[in-house]
Amino acid sequence: MPRQNILTGSPWEDKMGYCRAVRIGNTIEVSGTVAVVDGEKVKADDAYAQTQNILERIEKVLEQAGASMKDVVRTRIFTTDITQFDNIAKAHGTYFKDIKPTTSLYEISKLVAPEYLVEIEFTAIVE
Repeated sequence: MPRQNILTGSPWEDKMGYCRAVRIGNTIEVSGTVAVVDGEKVKADDAYAQTQNILERIEKVLEQAGASMKDVVRTRIFTTDITQFDNIAKAHGTYFKDIKPTTSLYEISKLVAPEYLVEIEFTAIVE
């Protein structure tokens, strides 16, 4: 089966030697993704907006891979502040209320930079 690497132009892709997503056959794995914190719409203290931003960005990545959010079967959510559960869950639910992938939410001590509250990994299987 051919391998399709989906790149987004992030400087981390070359620095770390990774891509945003890989599709082999009908399976797509998406790397851990953080929000684009811009200080206006997505702030460093807003877990809801960060989660929304991640989901919006990954929706586009999945489209590049020939899939959609309805093909997501698993999300893994990492947060530096578990008290933000309700905000993260609310944003996640806006995309996955009817799809209902399996999911996990973990509190971790840090992400790659202090402004990130949330990072999400995705697995999608295209029927």
